[in-house]
Amino acid sequence: MNRTMPLTHKLEQAVELLERRFLERSELIRLLLLGIMSGENALLIGPPGTAKSQMARAVAQLFGSEHWFEYLLTRFTTPDEIFGPVSLQQLKQDQYVRKTAGYLPSAQFAFLDEIFKANSAILNSLLSILNERVYFNGREKEAVPLLFLMAASNELPDEDEQLTALYDRFLIRYEVSYLQHASSYEKMFSLPNEPLPVVFSLHDVKDIQREASRVSIPESLIYFLYRLKQDMEEKEFVLSDRRWSKIAHVWKTSAALHGRESVSIWDTVFTPHMLWDVPEDLPVLRELFDQRFTEQLKADMEHDLPLRRCRQTAEKWMEKEADLHAFQFKKEIGAKLGKEAAERYRSLLDECRLELEETGRDLRNRLLQWQQLEQDLTAYVREKNRLLPNPEKYTVKYAHLRIEGERILQMLQGVYRTVFDRELPGTDYDYTL
Repeated sequence: MNRTMPLTHKLEQAVELLERRFLERSELIRLLLLGIMSGENALLIGPPGTAKSQMARAVAQLFGSEHWFEYLLTRFTTPDEIFGPVSLQQLKQDQYVRKTAGYLPSAQFAFLDEIFKANSAILNSLLSILNERVYFNGREKEAVPLLFLMAASNELPDEDEQLTALYDRFLIRYEVSYLQHASSYEKMFSLPNEPLPVVFSLHDVKDIQREASRVSIPESLIYFLYRLKQDMEEKEFVLSDRRWSKIAHVWKTSAALHGRESVSIWDTVFTPHMLWDVPEDLPVLRELFDQRFTEQLKADMEHDLPLRRCRQTAEKWMEKEADLHAFQFKKEIGAKLGKEAAERYRSLLDECRLELEETGRDLRNRLLQWQQLEQDLTAYVREKNRLLPNPEKYTVKYAHLRIEGERILQMLQGVYRTVFDRELPGTDYDYTL
């Protein structure tokens, strides 16, 4: 899958171009690009004047698409305005067919503003276009070439069955707010406004989707997804099966973009923006996801830093520490012990010494290698997912793993010191680094 590497460089170029003109939108930019490559729809929620429509146009420019459709919906908008006028020629032949050229059914990229103000006549057709990429034109079923539809709204939909169904079609959801930082206001008045260059071809999207269809999801990440679902349901957050399936599809697309044949935990980082129904739920859902992410990351790193195995060894001998120490003390004072008991404790001591020394030396050496890795941890994390807007957030997780490893090493050294009254050989380590 090395052929995806040129596309990765295109993604980095696209991110850089968009970040120059859309301030404080780094995460959103990456999420939209991932959505396009996945063929998933995106919904932006936010007040007027937050550059939602401008963002949609800019993203479409990167693909050089001439088949662009954009419309501001109101409750008075008619189907003719979205899907095209009825063909008079066909009507004379008792055929109710729309001329869709230049309208949404013929578009590859589209932006619908205030989408939840659409009336039922429009909504019914939108549902099939958004999900199946099909438009029912009279008696005919037309395939829609739509690659990506971005919608925007100032508010969430009311409790209406049709609007709820429409809302569920948008896997990616993002709340957009006004600029927050003073530095952004300084730059806002000198942003570039020239047309963006064409970075991608439409074949790039089709190629990556073809590669994504070949990507597998390991059992550990299927279980990760199921545990996340359970965590959410405990807090009364419920997602449709369709959304869970689409989330897995986005993961596979991310893996394909990074040249992986199997999904990695790093392909899941944008998942919280596919979980919420109202923006206020995002912090809770992000916390639930983050807990599971850290657990999975720790499990995935077990080969390089076997914390679980080392902790099990430390806890195993900590349980026997008092008995082994008592046996050593009785030997020193010449206390009499039964032959069978003495033999059993001597065997345990040999096993204890061997396991503690082997585990302690192995853990110490791995921690030293880990310290070398931490010298350029940001680059290491960025290689895992080139779309990460803030890799520093994840480098902290690695530091926490190292600290946990250091605590386990101290546990091993402490047990050895208690039982054998000397330092654990080969485990010198500077804990002050």
